Amino acid sequence: MTKTTATGAAEFRCPDGGSLHYEVAGDGVPVVLIHGFGLDRAMWEPQWPVLRQRYRAVRYDLRGYGESTLPDGSYAHVDDLAALLAFLRAERAHVVGLSMGGRVALQLALDRPSLVRSLTLVDSVLDGYRMSDAWARHWRSIVALAEAGDVARAKQLWLGHELFAAARARADVAPALEAMVARYSGWHWSHADPGRAPARPASERLATVSVPTQVVVGGLDLPDFQAIARCVVAEVPHATLKVIASAGHMANLEAADEFNGALLAHLGAA
Repeated sequence: MTKTTATGAAEFRCPDGGSLHYEVAGDGVPVVLIHGFGLDRAMWEPQWPVLRQRYRAVRYDLRGYGESTLPDGSYAHVDDLAALLAFLRAERAHVVGLSMGGRVALQLALDRPSLVRSLTLVDSVLDGYRMSDAWARHWRSIVALAEAGDVARAKQLWLGHELFAAARARADVAPALEAMVARYSGWHWSHADPGRAPARPASERLATVSVPTQVVVGGLDLPDFQAIARCVVAEVPHATLKVIASAGHMANLEAADEFNGALLAHLGAA
């Protein structure tokens, strides 16, 4: 069941009682947009008016983010997404995910390929890829602050990460990024997330991806994400690579016109 919230989004009740907040606009083949860690569905604002002119666009807050409920028991983002798509009758969707959202999108294509028409992975995380020591040290510093009760400082450290350097330098992007991080609860830094992990990491299953896949990475993104992009393109059948030279990790915000053009071309071809 659903109800409309004060923000104009709809609320979908998952089978286990959790809820997801989502928006739908436009008609035609569905395109679902999945945000990154610590962010929410608002990160897709530059894509929203473009996609809804040609497709049935869907964006939502992952469980634990934005207006969606915090985890309170075992769950999986892939199960949440599959349930939402079934409710919306939006199976066989083009699935687009950035960073952590890319991980969710890829897992859906691996576990439930019948739900996915095409895949777009943007500056994506990859389960099974070992992040650099520098990344791990910075992450531990953020977690330590949150666990000590200083979530505000933890969010400042996250926003100040080199990951967002290119976005912070853009006067037309930085305020939106800052607002999303400000809205984030910080829950995942100070709690054990009960989300279920896949039986095998996605990095071991890339060759089984069966849908047209576009991998997008900002030319200014961190080396870890550059390496992930190369790995995915090398192993996923028929995958293509789009490097947006002027963008960092938030490619869809930092180079919206170039990103939108690449995305529309991929969706049209698929």
